[in-house]
Amino acid sequence: MNYKRYSFCLGFFIWAIATFAFRYFGHLFFLTDRQWVVITLFAGTALILGIISHIVFNKFRLSKPQSVHAAALLVLPGMLLDSLCLFFFDLVFPTLPSTDGTIFSSWLMWAYACVLVFGLIRKRNIARYK
Repeated sequence: MNYKRYSFCLGFFIWAIATFAFRYFGHLFFLTDRQWVVITLFAGTALILGIISHIVFNKFRLSKPQSVHAAALLVLPGMLLDSLCLFFFDLVFPTLPSTDGTIFSSWLMWAYACVLVFGLIRKRNIARYK
């Protein structure tokens, strides 16, 4: 499987797992009255997505431009599908109160931006082996 298909499929898989988790357990993640929980969620998201991005980039020995492309493909399925999920927020995420929609949307933008930034700041320019 090439890096393009792998990145897109992995992005879809991550979106599906995260959507499932927030659909059924979202009330445990967004305790907006406890700032440390929200800060930990945002920091943990950056760390986990950084590790995942790094693994994908290294698995396929991607150059910097290819890493940017892979990062875009990683976030594309989630960005497309989350636009629908947010439109139907109360239906898709019944365990989250409507008042948490803003912080949830903010967290989504943070997660997608993190992956894109990791693709952009990749320092190594490894030529893909032939």
